[in-house]
Amino acid sequence: MSEEEGSAGRGADGAGAEPAGADALTHTDESGDVQMVDVGAKPDSSRRAVARGEIRLTPETVAAVEADAVEKGDVLATARIGAVQAVKHTWETIPMCHQIPITNVDTEFSVGDDRIELTVAVETTGKTGCEMEALEGVTTGLNTVWDMVKAAEKDADGGYPDTRIADVEVVDKRKERVGE
Repeated sequence: MSEEEGSAGRGADGAGAEPAGADALTHTDESGDVQMVDVGAKPDSSRRAVARGEIRLTPETVAAVEADAVEKGDVLATARIGAVQAVKHTWETIPMCHQIPITNVDTEFSVGDDRIELTVAVETTGKTGCEMEALEGVTTGLNTVWDMVKAAEKDADGGYPDTRIADVEVVDKRKERVGE
């Protein structure tokens, strides 16, 4: 695929892109009412979006995940299923998101001493991008990890002082017009 759109969130010099002005909002009409964007006239393109994020956990919990010693079951396998399901159902949970044909979902976990990173890559061929699907996959996959390990992470007061989901972002977005 070409890098027609380049890396998401980056300006020409690689720095953060400037925020769009209010006139660039595509999900509102002239009077400010919310609307779904009409993509009907756009040509089909092969599209790919990659998002990542991480959940920070105690080292003991991470060790239990790696040893498949969590009472609820295989944490990463369950989180992978949750991520893929979320990708396929993004249009049902994000109000103005189009239902798109998902052609591929890749999930990759990277386990550190005190964190698990999840990267989700989504591919489609259609009239609109798939970055929301990639983000939804990451956040649901990480929420699934949290759900699977919450008994181990909970402190005496029922809180989660060492547990947090962080650094969720789109790290790549590409499109290539079909037929090019």
